[in-house]
Amino acid sequence: MEAADYEVLSVREQLFHERVRECIISSLLFATLYILCHIALTRFKKPAEFTTVDDEDATVNKIVLELCTFTLAIALGAVLLLPFSILSNEVLLSLPRNYYIQWLNGSLIHGLWNLVFLFSNLSLIFLMPFAYFFTESEGFAGSRKGVLGRVYETVVMLVLLTLLVLGMVWVASAIVDKNKASRESLYDFWEYYLPYLYSCISFLGVLLLLVCTPLGLARMFSVTGKLLVKPRLLEDLEEQLYCSAFEEAALTRRIRNPTSCWLPLDMELLHRQVLALQTQRVLLEKRRKASAWQRNLGYPLAMLCLLVLTGLSVLIVAIHILELLIDDAAMPRGMQDASLGQVSFSKLGSFGAVIQVVLIFYLMVSSVVGFYSSPLFRGLRPRWHDTAMTQIIGNCVCLLVLSSALPVFSRTLGLTRFDLLGDFGRFNWLGNFYIVFLYNAAFAGLTTLCLVKTFTAAVRAELIRAFGLDRLPLPVSGFPRASKKTQHQ
Repeated sequence: MEAADYEVLSVREQLFHERVRECIISSLLFATLYILCHIALTRFKKPAEFTTVDDEDATVNKIVLELCTFTLAIALGAVLLLPFSILSNEVLLSLPRNYYIQWLNGSLIHGLWNLVFLFSNLSLIFLMPFAYFFTESEGFAGSRKGVLGRVYETVVMLVLLTLLVLGMVWVASAIVDKNKASRESLYDFWEYYLPYLYSCISFLGVLLLLVCTPLGLARMFSVTGKLLVKPRLLEDLEEQLYCSAFEEAALTRRIRNPTSCWLPLDMELLHRQVLALQTQRVLLEKRRKASAWQRNLGYPLAMLCLLVLTGLSVLIVAIHILELLIDDAAMPRGMQDASLGQVSFSKLGSFGAVIQVVLIFYLMVSSVVGFYSSPLFRGLRPRWHDTAMTQIIGNCVCLLVLSSALPVFSRTLGLTRFDLLGDFGRFNWLGNFYIVFLYNAAFAGLTTLCLVKTFTAAVRAELIRAFGLDRLPLPVSGFPRASKKTQHQ
């Protein structure tokens, strides 16, 4: 063999080893996410659904739980995709020739983006519909009972649903784009149909993030206030504890002696009131036992951090709106070649990259909080050891839609300059200036409106409580009037 042949074999062997190394790293990352998601789902599932007398139902629920775990792992991977790429670029910039990070390269990052895109399509279009139909199926009439009969019925239902969705997408494509070539390309299932369908789903996810994120940013302050101990501002906790204990004792006595009252009593309402008073008393005890550092330093610092992160997000979006009007390079676009380690994607270097990652995680958490706080999806909120399997499927689908739209959401708002890799950058609506501009303006406007409304209402309520105006027989706007019993006390 000549030297050229040895060189070609050496290059092929090197490429083979790189592909094997990337497969191993991807498998390890996915296995870690899968284990974490499986632990999380086992904390929310109903144990009774897996220990039923009917072994067939228990087997079906176990299979569906594994499918949900796979989907949730892909959702978590989609959340970590953009932050991992940004930090990897900064690491390669800081340590370009370090031997221990040679495995971290553009090929690995590009492969992770493609894998997340592929499995997101697979989960949304096939696995989750299959899981839902599988839990609801009973087998065809006249066929043998068992898991296999349920599988046959589920496959038939999934094929019919696929044909229905394919026909709807074909009709929508023919209406929107009258070009014959585009309609013929729809027959190419992998090259056009799945990316087109996923583009529609991603657009719905981005719209859902537009609604949920401002609501979540406003709700983050109240959620943090419930988790932390508030400082005492002109409050007498001892008096509140005595009042709470007195009301609880009065309601308990009324429940034990219902015949002592002339009027009919709603026992269920009385029990709910007692539980609410017990919860309030526990919170008051927690506030009384908290240290001065926890009361006077922890709560203000947490609120200050939330305020800074929220204000910084709105400021970045406002600057991005101005950049859209001036520079065409501010538009989100795709990047086919992941050339990492050459230039930083932030003007502030590594510090700016860390800020971008923190903002992306903060907005994702805020969107989840806003999603479960909205009246439309409040009933979907999972409960500890009391979540039905169909509810788990719905949560996994919604979280996957939100998380898979997070890279597009972050790039559209200008939170990062890292361009979208793979098929994430092939969405047609990303090149429309009016959609991107209106999206940024709507996000900035909705976030500002929610924050102003939340802060004015919260400050007004705290001042009313602090000065004791809630006990006065005066109709205060936005605050309930105190009961007559409380007024006499």
